[in-house]
Amino acid sequence: MNPAPELRSYSVDALAARTGKELGVSSWYLIDQARIDAFAEVTQDHQFIHVDPVRAQKTPFGGTIAHGFLTLSLLSVMGQEAQPTIEGAQMGINYGFDRVRFLSPVKAGSRVRGRFVLSRVSQARPGEIDIAWAASVEIEGEERPALKADWLNRFYLVQTGKEQSAC
Repeated sequence: MNPAPELRSYSVDALAARTGKELGVSSWYLIDQARIDAFAEVTQDHQFIHVDPVRAQKTPFGGTIAHGFLTLSLLSVMGQEAQPTIEGAQMGINYGFDRVRFLSPVKAGSRVRGRFVLSRVSQARPGEIDIAWAASVEIEGEERPALKADWLNRFYLVQTGKEQSAC
């Protein structure tokens, strides 16, 4: 279990003022064969490079690797752990990605962590704030990250009768 870091909370305006800054780094997460196998089972993606250590040993990777989508899916837990909260937000949702690139394979037994740089804060409509993150997933001991993504979140603010900043 990863320790929970101290969470920071920002108003929408204070968060927008931090655009371009790194606002969080998650703990390390182990990508072991059991996690890879469980993901393969849930997604029905049983390609041998992920689930057959003997056969995968004969590939250029020298063993099994995590599914790219497994690594990508971990952004949810990494983001919950590392990203600040928004004052007045009643809930947030995953709004999608503008860009995702899988840059390096994550070998079974590796540890990964998320790194989040605030790219943009904008008002979608009154009471709805969109936040864009330049997210990356690092592999412990590796220079090149597993992935880089432009990740979008939407937050719904509690309506208090006060007008929200337009960012």
